[in-house]
Amino acid sequence: MKQLLPGVIAMAAIVVASNILVQFLLLDGLLTWGAFTYPLAFLVTDIMNRVYGAGPARKVVLIGFLIGLACSLIGSQIMLEYGPAVSLRIAVGSGVAFLVAQLLDIAVFDRLRAGRWWRAPLASTIVGSAVDTALFFTIAFSASITIFGADADGAINWAWDSAPFLTQGAMMPLWVSLAVADWLVKLSIALLALVPFRMIVIRLLPKPA
Repeated sequence: MKQLLPGVIAMAAIVVASNILVQFLLLDGLLTWGAFTYPLAFLVTDIMNRVYGAGPARKVVLIGFLIGLACSLIGSQIMLEYGPAVSLRIAVGSGVAFLVAQLLDIAVFDRLRAGRWWRAPLASTIVGSAVDTALFFTIAFSASITIFGADADGAINWAWDSAPFLTQGAMMPLWVSLAVADWLVKLSIALLALVPFRMIVIRLLPKPA
């Protein structure tokens, strides 16, 4: 467990920071500052997977999930002018998306492990982040999801308002633009993260005798 401590600390820091920074909007609400920190969770998972293997990487993800759950519980008790800081729908969407996407990232990475060094982290992060975005925004904001009840829907029905796609295109529900903008950030960070991934992995992997 001691060897996993840096990964656990990094994952915890990313999850906590993202839960705080998601409250601060950018580009007229199209993005939040949390959109730039959260994708780093995939970097941590991939480094742990490359250096220590899929099993230890899953342990780090599980700890990150539990920390995220704790953040959601705390956020649900913080009342803002429009209701709790974290609604039930958003908490469920965040938790499900994180756990499924991170475990999928590990599975894809493991399958591509033997290929060129950049294939596994890039492919796994692209697939994982796409699933993360789709699950989170659909569960948290889609009007087609009705299982949470009227009270939960009332807290997020602003996301159903029609708005130009990415502020420029055809009119569609606002949450669709939010999802696409979020995924574009994740995609950009997936490419940029290859540099620190390579540097950290070279540093951590044992040198050949």
